[in-house]
Amino acid sequence: MSLIVQKYGGTSVGNPERIRNCARRILETQRAGHKVVAVVSAMSGVTDSLIKLAREVSPGGEPAEREMDVLLATGEQTTIALTAMAIQDLGGKAVSLTGAQAGISTDRVHTKARIRNITPDAVHRMLDEGNIVMLAGFQGATDSGEITTLGRGGSDLTAIAMAGAIKADLCQIFTDVDGVYTCDPRVVKAAAKIPEISYDEMLEMASSGSKVMQSRSVEFAKKFGVRFEVRSSLNNNPGTLVKEETPGMESVVVRGVSLERNQAKVTIDDVPDRPGISAVIFGAIAQANVVVDMIVQNVAFDGETDISFTIAAADLPKAETALRAILPALGEKVTLRTESGIAKLSVVGIGMRSHSGVAATMFRALADANANILMISTSEIKTAVIVREEEIEKAARAVHTAFGLDAAA
Repeated sequence: MSLIVQKYGGTSVGNPERIRNCARRILETQRAGHKVVAVVSAMSGVTDSLIKLAREVSPGGEPAEREMDVLLATGEQTTIALTAMAIQDLGGKAVSLTGAQAGISTDRVHTKARIRNITPDAVHRMLDEGNIVMLAGFQGATDSGEITTLGRGGSDLTAIAMAGAIKADLCQIFTDVDGVYTCDPRVVKAAAKIPEISYDEMLEMASSGSKVMQSRSVEFAKKFGVRFEVRSSLNNNPGTLVKEETPGMESVVVRGVSLERNQAKVTIDDVPDRPGISAVIFGAIAQANVVVDMIVQNVAFDGETDISFTIAAADLPKAETALRAILPALGEKVTLRTESGIAKLSVVGIGMRSHSGVAATMFRALADANANILMISTSEIKTAVIVREEEIEKAARAVHTAFGLDAAA
């Protein structure tokens, strides 16, 4: 008897009818001879509603992150209970478990916790008793029992981490799309589904704005060798298989184009050009638990330089607070500038390692689309640029076409 982990996103369980649809699919999987752990997200819109409520009851400032975790964890707990009820109503046997009950242990960083360990004894026990295990995604608990959440997209991480912990034979990520596409189909109508993709390509696309998978989930899958499939919960079409790189994959130069909105740029001007300055700046950013993406440092002139970097726009207040606290120690002339309303566009493909001209093709397409480049970043299998947010969609369409990714009409 094989062991399967399935994950259903918020849209897939967005209303009672869809919950029953997922319950039927889960039950069919068990009746086909498999043990099943099903991870679910909060119903579509519930997390945003809870965040809105929190801000309405504490309009004087940001709600405490500890209490936000306690609040937001209820979204997934609602869904696991409802889905377990639906399975039982269909004649199946199911039990719901919170992240803590399933043995998911995390660090103490509220709202962005990282999984430290999983002790899935309760999961195995419930499965051995013939249950379908309905597991709350997005959450865990510290060693002292504090409820924590894993950040946006954390249900993907829960599914893949649990699949690794219980040595599942297969992990299926069910969502409202048929798989991973060459670009967001809502932006690029000609985007095509990708049959298979390597961990590295999926990781770059996820970290560059593709909303199909959370980047930490793909990191975990690569580290522990968890093969997974991204597919639709609304039909039975084949999805996209994410796995180790194979030799044939490198023949495709660019696998996909990703875009990420809601970015912000931070610039620190007139920084003394001496050893240790960058360590002070980015040490303060790290202490604020802000993730940095692109970093650019200008050539020094008269002993001074400028440092720019990008972060998520939502993290801008925390970054500004952290940096203003250290500015006086950096030097009298040092100033801080910030800019929002920007977005990131990336092209990704392991074939870029062995093919030249990728940057030239991308920059020519952007020029033809009259999209101005504000920053550039490259890695072995990715080239990314920052553009104005109002230019991101036309830029994505132009680049997608330039690399021959448009689906046949």
